[in-house]
Formats: sequence, structure tokens, C-alpha cells
Amino acid sequence: KQKARLQRAEGVVYAPVKEKDQALSIDFGADRLGDQIIEFLDVSKSYGDKLLLKKFEYRIRKGDRIGIIGPNGSGKTTLFEMITGRVQPDGGEIVIGKTVKIGYYDQQSRDLDESKRVIEFIRDEAEQIKTKDGTVVSAAKMLERFLFSGSQQYNPVSTLSGGERRRLYLLRLLMSAPNVLLLDEPTNDLDIPTLRVLEDYLDSYAGCLVVVSHDRYFLDRTVEDIFAWEDGGTIRRYPGNYSVYLELKASEKQEKEKRPSKKEPVRQKAAPVQAAKGRKLSGKEKKELERLEQAIALAEERQGTISAELAAAGSDFAVVQRLGDELQALQKKMEGDMVRWSELAEFA
Repeated sequence: KQKARLQRAEGVVYAPVKEKDQALSIDFGADRLGDQIIEFLDVSKSYGDKLLLKKFEYRIRKGDRIGIIGPNGSGKTTLFEMITGRVQPDGGEIVIGKTVKIGYYDQQSRDLDESKRVIEFIRDEAEQIKTKDGTVVSAAKMLERFLFSGSQQYNPVSTLSGGERRRLYLLRLLMSAPNVLLLDEPTNDLDIPTLRVLEDYLDSYAGCLVVVSHDRYFLDRTVEDIFAWEDGGTIRRYPGNYSVYLELKASEKQEKEKRPSKKEPVRQKAAPVQAAKGRKLSGKEKKELERLEQAIALAEERQGTISAELAAAGSDFAVVQRLGDELQALQKKMEGDMVRWSELAEFA
């Protein structure tokens, strides 16, 4: 029941916007990808006394959609920097296939030349591009699709806001038709309309995708494997998206707690477990459970309203940003309510 609630909530967050209401759109292809893509051979990396990666081995295959998670400073961005050759591993080797064309969306937008005009920055990549359906679109028209007006296209990149720069950087990156996409925390700076378009693009993206993110909902929608940074510079692979990863970790924790302690006789642990199974809710907890169910139902209703308002807002960025902020706050509270509801419902 709780999972159904989560799925309904996530469905609202990622409800599709009608084409006529969406000013942004991207439909780029990707260059052909050979059998050899990226292979990590005993790759290790340290900074000073801190071990980031220890003898990592993995071969990226066609169709891989990988989400990378771990604490800040664990080495996630460093892994991307090693793939792109900006940083060298201390040991081992990273082999890149001959047909691989990497598109790296880094957090600093380091390839964004602020001295150029907006239109020049895009034309440096291509004067025009061909979409999947064969339509030829000029650089100027593509910028218009990404909400850069005709006059704004001739302004220096340095005059753009932070969100506009990230949007421009993403457009040029995708216009290059990469067949391997490395996205480093893409949800941190993108505005909501651009983020939704990126998600739609990734739904049909035929290349390999590797994402570093702390955003549960973005990972749930875009990846099929989780690579989790663990102690000692090791990376462990978990099949499934981020929600599946959380379920697996919770299951592992429960199994670990069930194991008898070496310092404690088995009989001492048996009684509390049996008592927990027979536990009943107190009167106060029953009232809390009812309140949570009402709150979750109201939140679901409000999410539906916000989704409709977002679709109607189109390219009105002020309205979209306000609604997006409200939706994120509502989603965060709702997730906490559902976790507590699940704890209580187990004994109802």
C-alpha cells in the first residue's frame, strides 16, 4: 500500500506536459556505439591519505543506465574526471572504445565560454542539427526552443543568469550527439522546465548513461543499476533503481539485526522479537495513523492540482518555479509521512 502511494506521488511529479504547453523540446540522436565502450581495469585513486577507489573493475555495456551514489567527497566526481582524462588514476587503466563519444555535464560548466555570444557558443557546435525524425533545425531555432529569444541570442554568455547558463550548456552538450552521457548532479542547478525535458530525452536515449545524483526521484526515473560507494574505496553494484536499492539495504539491515550477537545468547534475543510481532498500536498511535492517512490523501490531491497548474503554466518561469518549489516541499513532507505511516501500519 505504501509503495502504491509512492508510485502515485512520483507519477504526479513526472506527469507529462502536453506538447503545446511545453516551450522546450529536444529530439537529438546519438552516434553509433561499438561493442567496446568503457572498461575499468583494477582502477585505484587516492588523494593524500584518503583512498577514494580501490581496484575497481567493471565493463560498461550497451544500454547501461547507472546511478552513482555516495557521501560527498567519496570520489564520484573524480571517477568522471578519470573517465574524461582530466585526472589520471594512481593504478590500473580505463580503456575507452574507439566509437565512444562522451558528453560530460560537469558541475562547473567548465567548457562554457563566457566571452562569446550565446548564438556563437551554439554555432561552434553546429550551425544546424538533424532531429530523429529527419527535421533540420538551425542553431537559432534550437535556442528559441530553449527559451532564448532572438535578441538574447546576441548577448554575451556572461550576461546570463546561472540557470540560463546551465540550460545553454546542456543544449550544446546534447547537440553534440554523445553516445555516452556523464551527468554530475544534473538536478542541482537546472530549472524545472529544463529538468523535465531532460528526463523526457533520457527516456528514449539509446546510448549509455551514468549519473551522479542525490535526487531519489531523478534516479528512479532514469537508471537501472545503482553503484554505491562503500567503505575502503569499494563500489558495490545493486540491480534496480534507487528505490529498489533502499529496499535491498533495508532488507540487509533487518537480516543483520536478526542474527544473534556473538556476545549474547540466542535465547536473550528471541523474546523481544516475538514480543514485537505481537505488538498492538496504542490509542494515541491509532489516532496518529488516521491523521497520517488523511494528510497523505490531501497531499495526493494537492499534487494533482499542482501538476495541472504546471501543465497550464507553459513557459511562465516564475509560476513554474513557484509551483515546483511547492511540489518539492510537499513531496518531502509526504515521504516522511509515508515512512511513519508504514511503521504504524505494520502493527494495525
